Amino acid sequence: MTSQRVANRTARSNSFLRRTLVRMRHTKFSFPPVPPSSSSPASAEAAVEPSPKRRRVGEATTEPAAEMKEAALERLRGVVRDSVGKHLYASAIFLADKVAAATGDPADVYMLAQALFLGRHYRRALHLLNNSRLLRDLRFRFLAAKCLEELKEWHQCLLMLGDAKVDEHGNLLDQDDGSDIYFDKDAEDHEINIKSAICFLRGKAYEALDNRDLARQWYKAAIKADPLCYEALECLVDNYMLTCEEESELLSSLQFGKEDGWLSAFYSCLIRKFTMHYTFPISKATGLDGTFPPAWIGTGIAYAAQEEGDQAMAAFRTAARLFPGCHLPTLYMGMQYVRMHNFKLAEQFFMQAKSICPSDPLIYNELGVVAYNNKEYQKAVQWFELTLDHTSSSLNEMWEPTLVNLGHALRKLKEYQKAVTYYEKALTFPTKSLSAFAGLAYTYHLMVFFCSF
Repeated sequence: MTSQRVANRTARSNSFLRRTLVRMRHTKFSFPPVPPSSSSPASAEAAVEPSPKRRRVGEATTEPAAEMKEAALERLRGVVRDSVGKHLYASAIFLADKVAAATGDPADVYMLAQALFLGRHYRRALHLLNNSRLLRDLRFRFLAAKCLEELKEWHQCLLMLGDAKVDEHGNLLDQDDGSDIYFDKDAEDHEINIKSAICFLRGKAYEALDNRDLARQWYKAAIKADPLCYEALECLVDNYMLTCEEESELLSSLQFGKEDGWLSAFYSCLIRKFTMHYTFPISKATGLDGTFPPAWIGTGIAYAAQEEGDQAMAAFRTAARLFPGCHLPTLYMGMQYVRMHNFKLAEQFFMQAKSICPSDPLIYNELGVVAYNNKEYQKAVQWFELTLDHTSSSLNEMWEPTLVNLGHALRKLKEYQKAVTYYEKALTFPTKSLSAFAGLAYTYHLMVFFCSF
């Protein structure tokens, strides 16, 4: 009885299996066909599927490129640009990665590197650029150097930019050997010259390394390569790296386009120097920023007010060394020598300050003071008159000492009526100094004394 049941179950199972196999042959769920044993290349390629492997960022694969249409790629590029414009850098990086992986095009790889840079992923951007084998392209090399700039790796930044030499006037000495390439040639007409940007970055690197001489030369090279590189001129002017004469020479050497006449006029206004008055807390200024001119000048003035002449001179010398285009340190050193009654050295420093900034009336006043103390009264009158000529059209109480000094010098030359005129002008200001009253009284006394004879 038991063996009969087992036989029936086996027969039913075999019958079910046969029916199932028949149905699978007539449906799409049948077993996959066995690859033919033919040794032909076509059949072998059809039978073997490539094994998937991991890829690097920016590495092209043929499979996504085949699936992704060019229109879709262009749309994604537009979305990446829009994401960057809206500061959605994570989205820009994600989408740019997919586009670069699909195409491997240098422009798409650069777009991804730029998105990484803007997203502050400097190490990732640098790694991508180094692995792209496209550092011959100046854009790729410049962006890699910008990553190193953000990482404060200044020596590596200079190495990335390559070897180059420049003379004192900002002229490049090495010629282009043709080893560099630039893929985006079509954009050169409406972009700042890439070589100008590279020169500017070299200047920033040398300035960060406290090599201000080379920094000045590379800033000059940057603006000479492209006058539209405003940052280079701004660094030269704001950091007092040039004298007035050097600024004028640089401006005259720039080659502006026909449509950039307005820029030439703007730069001419920018480089004009006027007397500067600083109001900045100096207690920690030099420690916070050693390249800030008012910090050193303010420190020197503070020491001078406390009769700490040596420390004041040390601060002024440091400022003069760091900022050769600023006349104030030499001017204040001259004033210190006047306080020491060393009028010969004082005059030398005042003349040096005058050569740097001939438009500052304070320099002429101090030269007048030196001439007066040397009893060169006619020369003193000339300097004081030049002081008033360089002031604004309307005098204010700031120049009251100059009027009094001029009155004193004229009195020494026995030109009493002119002296009275300047004393009276000085007394029109609210300050009404005792020196003006004393000078006027003494001049009237001398006029009466001489009239009595």
